[in-house]
Amino acid sequence: MKFFSGTSNEWSAQTYLQLLRYRYRIFVEKLGWDVPRNGDMESDQFDREDTVHVMANDGAGEVSAYSRLLPTVKPYLLAEVFPQLMDGHRLPRCEDTWELSRFTAQDPRSTDLTARHFSFSPMTVALLRYTVSTAASQGAKNLIFVGSPGMVTLGERAGFNVQKIGKPRVISGHRVLAGMIKF
Repeated sequence: MKFFSGTSNEWSAQTYLQLLRYRYRIFVEKLGWDVPRNGDMESDQFDREDTVHVMANDGAGEVSAYSRLLPTVKPYLLAEVFPQLMDGHRLPRCEDTWELSRFTAQDPRSTDLTARHFSFSPMTVALLRYTVSTAASQGAKNLIFVGSPGMVTLGERAGFNVQKIGKPRVISGHRVLAGMIKF
């Protein structure tokens, strides 16, 4: 497994389109999320030139894991789409806090359509650790996220200081909460 990180401008068009197709297969086809898409690619308004993408390729060069990092000094998913998950807490807008989103380490070729986008596999833990390292290289000291309650457990098992910010809620059939990883 090989990890990469960078912005869309730092990667070839082919690599960037490959990650958008991976996101479509996972988030639209497998998980059934109602998110923006263009043909067989998933992207939204947060896929900007300053967005940092993290992905892993398997031995065949196929995307096998992905996460997205957004600076909170510009619009980000939690602030723009899910602010109610903060339960009255202030939304961060600072250089040292970034947002983690679209986190998954799932095989898109798997025919198991009931598979969760989240597991405690070594690959998932490795993706989280690499993502945190990438965020730290951008100046982050914290990662805020919208995720399942399992994301908190994953972060704790990976040895991070993870805090729930608000209580879990069901949104579009998915149980989610806001949380923060401090490093």
